[in-house]
Amino acid sequence: MSSVRLRPPAQRGEPRADLRDRHEDGHHLHHLVWRLGPGVRVCSSAVLGGGIGPRAWILNAQVPGGYPRLDPDRHLAEIAAAEGLTGPGAGLMTAADVAAYTTAHDGGVTATVTAGLGVRGWAAAPELSADVPAAPFRPGTVNIVVTLPLALSDAALVNAVATATEAKVQALLDAGLDCSGTPTDAVCVAAPEPGRDGGEPFAGPRSTWGARIARAVHGAVLAGARPAP
Repeated sequence: MSSVRLRPPAQRGEPRADLRDRHEDGHHLHHLVWRLGPGVRVCSSAVLGGGIGPRAWILNAQVPGGYPRLDPDRHLAEIAAAEGLTGPGAGLMTAADVAAYTTAHDGGVTATVTAGLGVRGWAAAPELSADVPAAPFRPGTVNIVVTLPLALSDAALVNAVATATEAKVQALLDAGLDCSGTPTDAVCVAAPEPGRDGGEPFAGPRSTWGARIARAVHGAVLAGARPAP
């Protein structure tokens, strides 16, 4: 497995997405890499490196439709190793076109989104019957990566994930979609490790930084969810 950089990385101190290109099992695929460096921690629902803790990198990897592997965490680790990424990291997957990622910025917050909405619905859906045949595969995952320039407390990190999710749903509705997301959506929030002050205590949508997160996520999801003209 090998990859090629398609766009230049961010300048030092700006952990933004670096789009990469790879060929894997006959497929031409893309992935995004954030090289966070030391002193950053992430709160995430990612399949690799989920939870809260120090993370040196984030990876959002495109996989083929009808993904056949049963070890996504190992697969992501293989992609990370091919990129030369070391230390703990967080890895997300999607069948959506990663090269079509969207970004939005607000007051120092950056939200980067890959949006595949072929399989979507409401979170509180009726339980499926075993007699109902599976729907044909369509790419569906909304992955959200948020980076902040200041530290958040543990509670604020969790709140930031909730705020990002609320903003995602608002954006989907504003895009005219009758859904709250897809069954496999994931969120990562990256912020500097807190010092003795414990970090910013609030990240709800009416707090200063939560509002910035909400606006950035809303803008990036809306841009990715709206059909191309």
